[in-house]
Amino acid sequence: MDYIYRTDLGNATDMTTSGHHLDDLRDRIHGEVLLPGDPAYDASRSVWNAMVDRRPRLIVRCAVVDDVVAAVRTARELGLEIGVRCGGHSVVGLAVPEDGLMIDLTPMRAVRVDPVARIARVQGGALLGVLDAAAQEHGLATTAGNVSHTGVGGLTLGGGMGWLARQHGLTCDNVLSFELVTADGSRVRASADENAELFWGLRGGGGNFGVVTDFALQLHPLTGPMLSVEVDVSIDDAEHALRDWRDLSFDAPREGTFAASIANGVAMVGFVWTGAPERGRALIPSLRSIARRPLAERITTPSYIRLQSREDTVEGHAIRRYWKGHYFRALTDDVIAGLVTGTSDPYAPAVSLQAYGGAIASVPDDATAFSHRDVAFELVAAAGWTDAAEDAERIEGARRFAAPLEPFASGAYVNVLSDEGQHGVRRAYSPAKLARLTALKDGYDPDNAFHLNHNIRPTAQSKGQ
Repeated sequence: MDYIYRTDLGNATDMTTSGHHLDDLRDRIHGEVLLPGDPAYDASRSVWNAMVDRRPRLIVRCAVVDDVVAAVRTARELGLEIGVRCGGHSVVGLAVPEDGLMIDLTPMRAVRVDPVARIARVQGGALLGVLDAAAQEHGLATTAGNVSHTGVGGLTLGGGMGWLARQHGLTCDNVLSFELVTADGSRVRASADENAELFWGLRGGGGNFGVVTDFALQLHPLTGPMLSVEVDVSIDDAEHALRDWRDLSFDAPREGTFAASIANGVAMVGFVWTGAPERGRALIPSLRSIARRPLAERITTPSYIRLQSREDTVEGHAIRRYWKGHYFRALTDDVIAGLVTGTSDPYAPAVSLQAYGGAIASVPDDATAFSHRDVAFELVAAAGWTDAAEDAERIEGARRFAAPLEPFASGAYVNVLSDEGQHGVRRAYSPAKLARLTALKDGYDPDNAFHLNHNIRPTAQSKGQ
């Protein structure tokens, strides 16, 4: 999939042959249409990974749902690839189609909270920080990722891991309904009682079935400070510390999410506690005991809003990025040894581990398209750099780190897939779920109009693959 990283693709195709489509589109929408050369064009096509430098033929910045309908129909009429942008956090930049039509949902970013029913109505272009802020005004929250400028849409459609997942399930487990525009431009609602099979598929099946313009999310009471505990150890002590950290995590209450990382020759072991802080503090002595020679210790009590934004990228879209991910049912001693050894590579990525279990595992496996509810830990190996001359070495370093660990893995999180193609899709879903998702694709998008994603291919395109 080398096309993902090309930056020399030249100018977008001239729109003059389709001028009537362009004029008609501009007349019909409440938002705006951007072409190459327009003042806001380059900012709109910029995404979280600076390696992505593709040029859509046009960008439709949608202000209302009817704009999305018009954009989808125009793309189909012109035979253009469709990319859908919310937060722009796909590491391979799937939102930005070269010479295609990019549906930019970012103007549709409103969040409305019903504090009595504890429900948030979230537009398709909203970011997690907007959702968190609106819900916290009422002492409420729902599971959301760990970076506030992530899009609610992409996170939710892939599953949605966050600090509240062990308490309240994944983001997709908290969805009450979706409203979306399908490949033929129809507006469809999906819930447990309406288009239930589509509702099943949207909870983990990614953006394969349409453009989601509205999510209804269940909220939960959450007030007071959180608790974050981190202890640093040297890389020489990392294996010992990670083994004990793993064992300590097994008995953690659902309010605690154990996390660890290795970067720049230092390993961190710790946890985030989202319940009453005094209960979480009871775990601190045990965590301290596993660090024989601690380098540093950080104990903080951030607000939930601060917790959710502490990993935000201050560099914006200036960083070049690549990552790999694995799920592990068991973080064995061999896996720990492998990941510690792998970080000695001069081009090794930064490594993070996060514990699953709790409410994630309590949801029946067949309840949603999201797979691998039985995993114990998720591994993400993420490289970030600024010099384009290092692209090949950084990408190869991440691949070199991840490859020896794949035989121990049970699969991968669809939201952490990068350029694995259909191999990655098969890692993200069980064969039974992939067959069920394919049947949904056949019904809602048989031509695979929405294929710029971790693609569930319709049957007609899957034969012979």
